[in-house]
Amino acid sequence: MLEYGYIRVSSADQNEDRQLVAMQEQGIPTERIFTDKQSGKDFDRPSYQALVKRLKSGDLLCIKSIDRLGRNYEEIQNQWRLLTKEKGVDIAVLDMELLDTRREKNLLGTFIADLVLQVLSFVAQSERENIRKRQSEGIAAAKARGVTFGRPEKEMPDNFGELVKAWERKQIKTADMLELCDIGRTTLYAKVKEYKFLSRKKK
Repeated sequence: MLEYGYIRVSSADQNEDRQLVAMQEQGIPTERIFTDKQSGKDFDRPSYQALVKRLKSGDLLCIKSIDRLGRNYEEIQNQWRLLTKEKGVDIAVLDMELLDTRREKNLLGTFIADLVLQVLSFVAQSERENIRKRQSEGIAAAKARGVTFGRPEKEMPDNFGELVKAWERKQIKTADMLELCDIGRTTLYAKVKEYKFLSRKKK
């Protein structure tokens, strides 16, 4: 029987140290700790897939919390079933002692573990939905206050109108126009279109 650890953080700039320390405290060697730094939106996760292929019946998989297995109630249930029923792997959820399939492998123990799993996976999904809702509400409120998101719009030179006219008369090459305005080709065409629209509107 070998012990493995699985760590997932939602993005490359998040820190996995808390999960890593928990795995090391279990005595799991570094070469058997698998880490993915990407969203749980799907299971196309290289390290997770490699881990599943490596796991054998009787092995133990440690995860810090139940939501490391999936993004929603159904996904967590499916992965739990795949690992424990189909592959015969034991799972220990370090944040919840009751979710340790090594405990009391009788009917009552299995019932308690399954019940706790259903409750926790439902809670994990509900919390994610609440986070998304709060984020959407926060963005909407910020926009209502006039807060803008994304990169600031590129300012054109004061003589942009004159440059456009010279460019259209082929007195300025496109490459020179891009350099003078410090923008890319796509942005140039968009800015020219916007300039012409505003010019017509003023007439």
